[in-house]
Amino acid sequence: MSEENEQAETNNVDNEANKFDSAAFLKTLTNRPGVYRMIDKDNTVIYVGKAKNLKNRVSSYFRNTGLTSKTRVMAGQIAAIEITVTHTENEALILENNLIKEWMPRYNILLRDDKTYPYLLISGHKFPRLTLHRGVKRSTGNYFGPYPSAGAVRESLNLLQKLFPVRQCDETYYQNRSRPCLQHQIKRCTAPCVGLISEEDYQKDVQHTILFLQGKNQQVMDELSQQMDVASKELDFELAASIRDKIISLRRIQERQYVSSEQGDLDVLAAIVRDGIAIVEVCFIRGGRSLGNKSYFPKGSSESTPEELLSAFIPQYYLGKDVPAEILVSHVPEDMALLEEVLRTESQHRVQLRCPQRGTSVRWMTMATTNADISLSQRLSSRANLLQRFELLQEALGLAEMPKRLECFDISHSSGERTVASCVVFGLEGAIKSDYRKFNIEGITPGDDYAAMNQALTRRFTRLQKGEGKRPDLLLIDGGKGQLTEAKAVMANLQLDIDILGIAKGPERKPGEETLFLVGRAGEVHLPPDSPALHLLQQVRDEAHRFAITGHRQRRAKARNTSPLEGIDGMGPKRRQKLLQQFGGLQEIQRAGVEDIMRVDGISKALAQKIYDVFHSDN
Repeated sequence: MSEENEQAETNNVDNEANKFDSAAFLKTLTNRPGVYRMIDKDNTVIYVGKAKNLKNRVSSYFRNTGLTSKTRVMAGQIAAIEITVTHTENEALILENNLIKEWMPRYNILLRDDKTYPYLLISGHKFPRLTLHRGVKRSTGNYFGPYPSAGAVRESLNLLQKLFPVRQCDETYYQNRSRPCLQHQIKRCTAPCVGLISEEDYQKDVQHTILFLQGKNQQVMDELSQQMDVASKELDFELAASIRDKIISLRRIQERQYVSSEQGDLDVLAAIVRDGIAIVEVCFIRGGRSLGNKSYFPKGSSESTPEELLSAFIPQYYLGKDVPAEILVSHVPEDMALLEEVLRTESQHRVQLRCPQRGTSVRWMTMATTNADISLSQRLSSRANLLQRFELLQEALGLAEMPKRLECFDISHSSGERTVASCVVFGLEGAIKSDYRKFNIEGITPGDDYAAMNQALTRRFTRLQKGEGKRPDLLLIDGGKGQLTEAKAVMANLQLDIDILGIAKGPERKPGEETLFLVGRAGEVHLPPDSPALHLLQQVRDEAHRFAITGHRQRRAKARNTSPLEGIDGMGPKRRQKLLQQFGGLQEIQRAGVEDIMRVDGISKALAQKIYDVFHSDN
């Protein structure tokens, strides 16, 4: 045997010796609740998990089928597993959270956000101070928040200073004043430091500030109205006018704010996983008022479901922090009852997790989901993220140069009617919508996608030969070998040398199971589900699909020569007439929001959303 073969044989023996013996380990594993830590050959903790039944949970990692690619890779790196048995599943959840924060294992979903959130504090002094507070709540007084950022607190401070002139200066400055400061001169402080206001009158402003922060705006306005009436009767018209201005300001603020009819404190968590990036959007609602929102992009969550994402996010985010009495979630975590119990025990008050179904809470969730979708789109379109994906795409496909311009074609029709082909363009800066094109397909057998693809590509690249438009570095075709054959024929006929990549969906049409066909390369190309290069292709492919569907719907509506309202399911002649009468025409309907449309008798929320979407589809 040669020296090289001997070395290879030795390495194989060593690998077998070092391989984790899961069968032997599972035989001795307890069925009690606890926490397990998976450790690799370098003695590094790579995953921490909790379990109601340790044996059942750990066994699931060593099944022969049904595992995600991420789990299979992780299981292949396990050299040892350590367990800690706990009395209850609640204790296991708390211990898991502490260990994740301590070890930051690479395969856990990780929330990297350890900062303390800011609050508004009304101090417990004789003449209380209104200020920003961050950290341990040692000072006596009333705390309001948390706010998503210091900027949100300062915005509230500035607003409150105009409404209720409660001092915001620190104690050293306050105790050493001999005359009023500039804040008094611009009517943003009543100068309690030099005795220009009584304690009783000052406390009225303090109480109004507290009521305002609790969301009790109407109560504040009622009290101010009474004070205005008293001032008018006493012929103190200057004071009455000042109070009137406060009421007007409060009313305008109330109009601008989204005010919930359900008073109280709650957080709204919206989770989305798309194109290899996961986001949890947290909206802070206090006293029925939105205090702002914050986006989190947990690490290691690209293959998670929204339910799994929230299960990992909630304990890491809330344990050790103030927890509101109610948390709205976009998806139901599998362990929701456990999470509620642990948060209730830790916070010493009732905590409810729920997925909203109706009423005001649905509107809060819609707001959070919309913000999450926007933040995720911005992250996906960020130049640094896209550059990395383009570089990895070059590496994955073995291209000679990094493609800087992608064009993707897709076909859309309804049973062959009004076929439209779309062409979308992506560069290093993201989607280049000014270069998007739609092609109305004519003269083919209805439903013949191959002929439709041939016609669209011929029209697009004939123009390129004439000097119209820019040349793509990589042409993407949404489809399998049939569509790819048409693309090759067009390029050959026009004598163009452009790299062509076909993207075929998997057997179950699930993201991550796509098969890629690169012209000039033998065989199929399969990228792992967590590949950023695959996520880029999915993003471009999905955009081409969306744009094709939009173009098809528009062409179909135009061909029918009808009002956009006539193409909406559930919109009969009477409802259309009533809608047009109340809004005065299509232009006003187009400007209206969903809630405005819902006010028309006979228009449900679902129907109002359809009407809104007709006028606001993103072309």
